[in-house]
Amino acid sequence: MNTVTDTTHCDDLAKALEAFRDHAPLIERWGTDLARRLGSGARLLVAGNGGSAAQAQHLTAELVGRYRDDRPPFSAVALHADTSSTTAIANDYGVQEVFARQTAAHGRPGDVLLLLSTSGASANLLAAADRAHRLGMTVWALTGRAPNPLQLGADEALCADAPGTATVQELHLVAVHMLCEAFDQAVERGEAGHRADADGAHGKPGADGKPGVVGRLVGRARTVGRTAAGAPVAPRKGHA
Repeated sequence: MNTVTDTTHCDDLAKALEAFRDHAPLIERWGTDLARRLGSGARLLVAGNGGSAAQAQHLTAELVGRYRDDRPPFSAVALHADTSSTTAIANDYGVQEVFARQTAAHGRPGDVLLLLSTSGASANLLAAADRAHRLGMTVWALTGRAPNPLQLGADEALCADAPGTATVQELHLVAVHMLCEAFDQAVERGEAGHRADADGAHGKPGADGKPGVVGRLVGRARTVGRTAAGAPVAPRKGHA
């Protein structure tokens, strides 16, 4: 028996992507601004619920790790990922406070709080936006169709115009990857300053010009190897 595959979901996404192209300048500006801020020592805090939480953690993984090419790590924290904190806060203060309280703990003036919500109406994200503003942070939002409360409560918002939650989440993933691309391009242009690995990871010199932890260990191992191949080493004094 022949079956016809329903491509409505693909059709909805293709249509939504055409309109989504108009957001490219905003995403590029966010990526450049974020590179400058994080390169100067600021931090990105990200939060979402459900599928949006997965998208948020996807973004922080790309910034702390890497998107395409190797570069220094940058500070980005997915607030929902600390399950002990989120469950403790929810238990003691209520679900509405799970992100607001963490924002108050980790956020500083000049930091960025990025909130993802398909509805744009999640109470815990709105509370976090309010707390961030009181701390002097910048609030960005990725939401579904406008207008919505989170869009109105953020400094800037990218509102994906799509009929269904799944399509909005897919557009948010596109936005995450475009943001990472713009971020990396800004880093490559030198707009993130001269931020270096604090401890000289992978054997590269740290900010003070001295070898990092990995570099020192590798150098010590090479020294031991050369010594073992030559004359014996006198025993060291002190405790064994």
